[in-house]
Order: sequence, then C-alpha cells, then structure tokens
Amino acid sequence: MNLPFYIARRYLFSKKSTHVINIISGISVVGVAVATMALVVTLSVFNGFHDLVASLLTSFDPQLEVVPAKGKTVAADDPVLTQIKELPQVDVTTESVEDQALAFYKGQQAMVVVKGVDDNFSQLTHINDILYGDGSFELHAANLQYGCVGVRLADQLGMPANWEGQLKIYAPRREGQLDMMNPTEGFVEDSLISPGVVFSVRQARYDANYVLTSLSFARNLFGQQGRISQLEIRLKPGSDLSAVKRQMQQIAGTKFKVLDRLEQQADTFKIMKIEKFIAYIFLTFILVVACFNIIGSLSMLIIDKKNDVVTLRNLGASDRHIIQIFLFEGRMISAIGALLGIGIGLLLCWLQQTYGLVALGQSSGSFVVDAYPVSVHPTDIVLVFITVVAVGFASVWYPVRFFAKRIINQ
Repeated sequence: MNLPFYIARRYLFSKKSTHVINIISGISVVGVAVATMALVVTLSVFNGFHDLVASLLTSFDPQLEVVPAKGKTVAADDPVLTQIKELPQVDVTTESVEDQALAFYKGQQAMVVVKGVDDNFSQLTHINDILYGDGSFELHAANLQYGCVGVRLADQLGMPANWEGQLKIYAPRREGQLDMMNPTEGFVEDSLISPGVVFSVRQARYDANYVLTSLSFARNLFGQQGRISQLEIRLKPGSDLSAVKRQMQQIAGTKFKVLDRLEQQADTFKIMKIEKFIAYIFLTFILVVACFNIIGSLSMLIIDKKNDVVTLRNLGASDRHIIQIFLFEGRMISAIGALLGIGIGLLLCWLQQTYGLVALGQSSGSFVVDAYPVSVHPTDIVLVFITVVAVGFASVWYPVRFFAKRIINQ
C-alpha cells in the first residue's frame, strides 16, 4: 500500500479540527468542477458550430475540387484532368468557370461572382435542397440563359425569387486595350433571366455574392473558351475520401491542388479554430484562479496537521513521504473536481442536444437552428481532463513544498 496516498485519502474525507478547512476543501472541488464544466461545454459548442457550418457547405461545395496550382484557369482537356475523371471511385464530375463581374438589375448594382457549371451540377451537390421559389434549377433552355442568385444578393438588388426582366452582367474584356473615349467597349455585356428560384446556403460568402449559370455563359463572358477554373468531383458511395484524395494528388503532381471541403473553406474553419483556442486559453486562466482555493485549503491543512507531522517523523517517515501526503491531497482535489466537472459538462451537453435548453433568438426560425448546436468530441474531453489535472498538480507543488518544509524544520 502507498502510505502517503492512504494518509492523504484519510485526511481528505475525515473531519478536521477546524471546520472551515472542510468548507474550503469543498469550495476548491466545486471551483475546479465549475471551471472544468465550462471548458467542456464551451469547446462542445464551438464543435457544434463547426459541424453545423460544415453541414451547410455540403449543399454547395463538392466533395473534392481540383484547381490549378498557378493561375486562374487551365485547359479543360488537360491529360491530368482526364486521368482523374477516369478513376473508378469517381461518380460525377463537373467543369466550372468562375470569376468576378458587375451585375445590374433595375438601377441596382453589385459586385458578384459568376459561376458557370455543367448541367449535372445538381447531381454533384444538394443544390435542389436549398432552393426557394416556384421554379426549378435550370441553367439554360435553347438560347435562353438562366441565373440562379443567392438569396442575400437577390435582396440587395431588389429581386424576388421569380424576378422579371433581365439581370445584366458586365465583365472586363481579356484582350485588347481600354479606349478611354468609349470605356464601355472594354467590357463584355450579357444578360440572364430568372429560373424562378434563388438559393440559400446560409453563408454570406455564397448567398450575398454568387450567381449560378451555365458553363457556356461563363466562358463567353470571361473569354475562357475551352478552359475551366476548377474540376468538381463527387465520389461513389463507400469510397475512402482521404485515400482517393491522396491518389488524385499523386496524379496531379505540382500542377494541380486537390482540395476537400474543409480546405475549400480553409479561411472560415481557421478562424473558428482560432476562436476555439482563444476560448480554451481564457477558460484555462479561470481554472488557474480556481486552483488558488486548493492552495489555501492545503496551507490550512498543513498547519492543522502539524502534530501529525511530528508523530509521523517520530515513527520514521521521511520528509519526502510527508510532502507526498499533502501533494496527493491537492492532486485528489484536482482529480475529483475534474471528473465532476466533466460529468456535469457532458450532462449539460446531452440536455442541450436533446431538449435545446438554450435557444438562439426569441422565436423559432430566426436562425439556421433554433438552439445552440453542441457536439462532444472525445479528444476535447481528454484535453480538458489533462489540462485540469496538469494545472491542479502544478498549482499545489510549490506551496506544499514551501509550507511542509517549514513545518518539518520547526
């Protein structure tokens, strides 16, 4: 039996000569538990928002995207792209051309991103699940070119879902010099009509900027005949995304980059990771403050057990064993607080997932979801436990050695 641990356990759960020591010990456990609970809940909420954003983007972004490593466009018949298309794991591929342009509608104007896609774009993504209006997702019919705009862009331009008239699109000419006497000649002008629907990804990047149209329209507008900006890919069900991505990157070499959904939205998810890390650091500092209660509790316990220390030394206990008794005491307080906090935090996360206790907004439908999203990741729970135990162990080391040695040397 580990004698220092056994004595520390007896000290922790036994009555003290001064009742206030028991109270402070209890407060120490509660303080560590509350800080731990806050860490678990906060990190789980950040995970929930991360997963929510990722799920929204799946309606618009492809599973994999092949883009040129240099420049904006590449030849559509590039042998590398042909080889990637022929991989057995590939289910659907869509060529795409996108660039910035200027849109006009009944006196209103806005800078937009025109994205031209193949007719099978609805097979590649879940675009039909995020459409609003009485029409359908169409790109062209005979000589007519349709434009499906984001819901925020439509609101900015004063366009209903089934807007009337034409949406004028202007893009700079790629060839020739600008004539300052007639600057309009330096732009390519074309127009789109409404398919009767708008889309809503519920991400400002898309909803406030994008216009979806046919690939031929975008190529003519931007002067990119026979070229594409990216090759968008959907894999067959059951395919190993990571393995296929590595295989495609080996084929692409340094000429192309193969991006998954997270890499396509690298800036968004990087910001979310930074915010989560800052929250983790901030709450860790709160945990450090909570651990000062442990220092106070141990200091009073050492003074209270002064006679016991003398007795143990007379029985042959070494200074190291006596110091270990009080170190174990502080470590048990930290560990108990950590386990309680993790348990309460997981319970709160389950209640939020099941019943949506904390709502977003005062009325249903005000946001993408009605309640704060929560997602518990096992790695975060392990990180929280290690953090709490490490901070607790570190906080008791110096004061225990300082006070215990003073008692021993008296």
